Amino acid sequence: MADSIMRERSKLLARKIVPFCRYLRENGVEYALVNQVLRSGTSVGANLHEAQYAQGTKDFISKIEIALKECNETDYWLELIGDTTPEFQNECLRLRKDCIELRRMMVAAVTTLKKT
Repeated sequence: MADSIMRERSKLLARKIVPFCRYLRENGVEYALVNQVLRSGTSVGANLHEAQYAQGTKDFISKIEIALKECNETDYWLELIGDTTPEFQNECLRLRKDCIELRRMMVAAVTTLKKT
């Protein structure tokens, strides 16, 4: 149940990240920054989706931990974009809140799974 909520939330994050990155590119934000946030922001959901077909609990935990790292990286790039282009700071903050919520879910899932 929790992992399906995480998958849905990660997909929602990606669906917000993609048009935001398109908008950033159209407005001259550094390509390397936009590309990084696009890659990491969409990778979260890809890794959680892959976890669905994990080969056992250890593999499942590993996939979630990879997604967690990607989510943390996305937060970093969004913070950097917000810091360097103040006109996009508010949207970056909104997306960072989504990352934080998703990270909390993943940390809780991993913590619970490691206890079992």
